[in-house]
Amino acid sequence: MIEFRSRSWVLLSSLLVLVLLGGFLITPFKHGQTPVDYSSKHADVYKSPRQNVWAELTASEAASVNEYIFKEHASLNLTKHPKSGRDNFIFGVETLKPNKTDTISYLYNDGPSPPERWAKAAIAQNFDDGPYMAYYMVGPLPITEDSVMLPLEYIFNSGRNYVKNPVQDWAAIQDFALAMAENVSDITQELLGATANRADPSDPHGLLAFPRPSRIETGGFTLWMQFYRPGMGSNARTLLPQGIYAKVDATSSDVTKWSVGQFYYNGVLYESAGDFRTALADPNFERTPANIDGPWTDTEDFESKPPGRELPPPVSIQPYGPRYKFDRKERFVSWFGFEFYITTAQATGVSLFDIRFKGERVMYELGLQEAMAHYAGDDPMQGGLEFLDTFFGMGKNAFELVPGYDCPAYADYLDVEFHQSQKTHFTPNSICLFEYTADYLLSRHTAQYSVTASRNTFLTVRSVSTVGNYDYTIDYVFYMDGTLEVKVRASGFIYAAFYTANNTKSEDEYGHRIHDALASSMHDHVINFKADLDVAGPKNDMVRMALEPITQSYEWDKPEHPERNTMHLVEYKVTEEAGIDWPKNSGEFYLVYSSDQKNAWGERKGYRIASGSGTRPHLTILNSTTLGDSARWAEHDIWVLQNKDTEPRSADPLNYFTPHDPIIDFTKMADHENLEHNASGSSYDGDLVIYFNVGAHHVPHSGDVPNTLMHTSGSSVKFVPHNFNDRDPSRESVQGVRLQLKGSKSGGFAGEQSEPSGDLKNRMNRRTKGPDTTKAMYFGATYDKGIKIPLEALEPSMEEYVSEEHGVTDLSYNGSAAGVWHRE
Repeated sequence: MIEFRSRSWVLLSSLLVLVLLGGFLITPFKHGQTPVDYSSKHADVYKSPRQNVWAELTASEAASVNEYIFKEHASLNLTKHPKSGRDNFIFGVETLKPNKTDTISYLYNDGPSPPERWAKAAIAQNFDDGPYMAYYMVGPLPITEDSVMLPLEYIFNSGRNYVKNPVQDWAAIQDFALAMAENVSDITQELLGATANRADPSDPHGLLAFPRPSRIETGGFTLWMQFYRPGMGSNARTLLPQGIYAKVDATSSDVTKWSVGQFYYNGVLYESAGDFRTALADPNFERTPANIDGPWTDTEDFESKPPGRELPPPVSIQPYGPRYKFDRKERFVSWFGFEFYITTAQATGVSLFDIRFKGERVMYELGLQEAMAHYAGDDPMQGGLEFLDTFFGMGKNAFELVPGYDCPAYADYLDVEFHQSQKTHFTPNSICLFEYTADYLLSRHTAQYSVTASRNTFLTVRSVSTVGNYDYTIDYVFYMDGTLEVKVRASGFIYAAFYTANNTKSEDEYGHRIHDALASSMHDHVINFKADLDVAGPKNDMVRMALEPITQSYEWDKPEHPERNTMHLVEYKVTEEAGIDWPKNSGEFYLVYSSDQKNAWGERKGYRIASGSGTRPHLTILNSTTLGDSARWAEHDIWVLQNKDTEPRSADPLNYFTPHDPIIDFTKMADHENLEHNASGSSYDGDLVIYFNVGAHHVPHSGDVPNTLMHTSGSSVKFVPHNFNDRDPSRESVQGVRLQLKGSKSGGFAGEQSEPSGDLKNRMNRRTKGPDTTKAMYFGATYDKGIKIPLEALEPSMEEYVSEEHGVTDLSYNGSAAGVWHRE
């Protein structure tokens, strides 16, 4: 029994009601199966060398944890079926990822048994001063008489396992918003041609109002509510803001004590609804056009027929089955030297663990930490708008993937389970795994007598998280040379601003006019990932290798050039925890080296952190008024820190509740601790961790209507081997061809069966003594006969798939990775 000595041990409560936007995606095939099976996939059963110690809880494990909490901790007065935000309940349970120090002996030192398995529980409870939410750890698993439930504090540098929930009853807020809208129905009818329908909020012709909360130091917060049209079923609500805003005093936790104050319209602030009505009656009152839905928000065009649309586009096929090996039970993957485990979490989605290449350690962990969007504007909504998307759940909002579209039809699709509100929720086919050949080569070379071309084939682990208006496609990509790439692409409806006709500012200060009554709103997307690098082992150093100009004197250059203007490499060791930005002119290499392992040439084995595609921004806003200390990781591009069991993440979903006093404060992690593990008296062992950001400075334009496009929003960071291998390891894995060119001195090929291995003289003679009978030599297998492919391999039939409705959050206080209650 847990003794609650103070509110430090309280379990917390929730806020919210899940408001649904009717989003439909397909459940396209039997769960856990590939939709097209025209080859023998994984004919040989493949087994992981070890247990996946990071795997999500099974349904039976989750049920046993829930049962244990109810049975052994009845004093918490929990209910299994909460009816309001004032009920105490278990919001959800999931795996508490084991500490790295408890795992490495099992992974790397042939330890006989895996680390203990524990569960993490988020529990909601109300107290006299309001609702709270807290984390607890339950274990060891399986549940026995020795299992315990303890406050989960050690991974939070705030020193507490809980936060206070600023909203007690989201349903009451919605009712308040509709009542407020009804009270000004005369104004909305006059200016917008519509009113709120409190009896039927889903009325496609009605208005809704949504709040942007602003926390205040005295407790509680102020709400600015903006009117929206529901979007006629198009899910385009964030493209349909209306130009009326109402300010609500929400400092009391009791919604019945809230009051409506100022109104804002067309650049003018009115002290009350009465003043607004008086101004509206003036014949000289300046109006703005209403923002009306229509075909312009449709994401599909079924009618246009430009030349070429009558034919289907090219597609990729995999006739002989996959070349990777996959243990579906343990979610372990092996492909051309790479090996890794896949796991998931409700807040952050897919993570990878124990990544190795050619048997050597590369990374212990690679995964999403947080996805932030921060807006700017001169109206009450856009002026302080920000989102931390793990609050809504990047994992639990990763829905089914569409075969042949999201991923190739031949991909392996993985199901995901998560456990909330006493139920196991099953999301089929929400992760895909596939090999793909790029439309550009890995390498090529044209010589005097031959041309060599090497195909660029890579492996991808993909998921798509739909958080309100955006769909984030997250890829972990593996290349044959040992390179890893993390790439995020976004598509969806922008969160737009109402266009103000009475414009007193510079026309394009925050965005552009993109429709009759709509303006774009500039914002930063900063998406944070963790890369726990273990380059050839746990002891690593980070250096900045700079390309710098220099004036140098060389004896061999005299007397013609007493001094030569040139450049050289200068290495700067990163000696303390720091945030680093991408260098000007790409003038530095960021390298993580092994402290004690070298390649055959005596060079330190390393990996380079390299900028990939798109932009890789950090937050433009300095000391964000809205974010406070909840996302300081967004202020630089790359961070290097000591790796600690007590600092497993850079952020937590509950930071959204208390941004000025977050449960994880990144500034307490990146606090300039020493990174010189060979220094006298240093207790640091050389195990460092990298946090890095991808994203975009997004200034939407007319091309973002109706949807932002993925090829313009892609952003990636790569981890590239740097002296990690003795030579390019892709040579032994890549597929390609060497073509002999016609000529009087054109000879044979290096590597032909008739050629003695390593005989340089023979090789040179064959290249110069005339043509050979061999015209092409392939390295790797080729397709050598025709293959009959069923139609489903080219175009899976969507007509045969069953649709299921998903609850998609509307990006307000209506859902979180920490706690919700849902009023049926």
